[in-house]
Amino acid sequence: MKKVFLSAITALLLFSCQNDQSESAGSETSALSRRACATQDVLEAQLKADPTLAIRMNQIEAFTNEQLIKGFSGRLVNGKIEIPVVVNVLYKTTAQNISNAQIQSQIDVLNKDFNALNSDFNSVPALFSGVKANVGITFVLDQVIRKSTTKTSWGTNDAMKKTAQGGIAPTSPTTKLNLWSCAIGGGILGYAQFPGGASSTDGVVIDSKYFGVSGSANAPYNLGRTGTHEVGHWMNLRHIWGDATCGSDLVSDTPTHNTANYGVPAYPHYSTCSGTPVEMTMNYMDYTDDAGMYMFSNGQKSRMAAIFVSGGPRAAFGI
Repeated sequence: MKKVFLSAITALLLFSCQNDQSESAGSETSALSRRACATQDVLEAQLKADPTLAIRMNQIEAFTNEQLIKGFSGRLVNGKIEIPVVVNVLYKTTAQNISNAQIQSQIDVLNKDFNALNSDFNSVPALFSGVKANVGITFVLDQVIRKSTTKTSWGTNDAMKKTAQGGIAPTSPTTKLNLWSCAIGGGILGYAQFPGGASSTDGVVIDSKYFGVSGSANAPYNLGRTGTHEVGHWMNLRHIWGDATCGSDLVSDTPTHNTANYGVPAYPHYSTCSGTPVEMTMNYMDYTDDAGMYMFSNGQKSRMAAIFVSGGPRAAFGI
């Protein structure tokens, strides 16, 4: 069983996920266009701004482990969680002012992916069929808020969430999931705030080019899986490789990965970590193309469910 622990690196408030397009001499940029992560600057900025962050994250981790150790089955509050979603659209161009249909397509993807209704769920290999999960969380579009801006890009310093910086403040963040659609810049697909962060910046940011499955959504990230991946972070999931070589994602039923996987890896893809397990490259918390990710595990389901029980950091969503 994978060793589960909390380290300074996994005690992150923010994961920043980006489409890394290397410009090395002689390289094929199309072949190198891929998801990647640039977490260090974000980590340092968050720890500097909030020295209590690591303490809060450790407390949440201890609470989660307590739920699992005492036999917590993963049943959600009232058996089901229905999460109202507020979508905040910041746009400079017509393409960035994504349509209501494109917004709804992202909500639809979340509902399919978190309820094992995605058409590719049956593609999960037999090796992982015993741990593939129906998370049982649904999402309902609550409202769409739009705002025109002169900004070309917003970066990852949460400016899009702050009215004073031209953004849109979150609506009822303790009881509603706020999504921001905007031009993030730097090739970044999106980022999310973990449980434990300030409510004034809580939620998920997705670049308008990777939001939903229609309109401005760009391949190979045009199936709404950036949203699924980032909402997974918002629900306290780590990257499956633990952001370290052969690291831990704090989940016991996911194989240990060497590092992130990209594109659509051929199955089986073996890890060179201890035990040389077959990697779960089709997990939403890896870095494959949208077409390459299509499952959560039961361990991830239990980890997500723990945040909604009484005493959990998102318990208000279950009331």
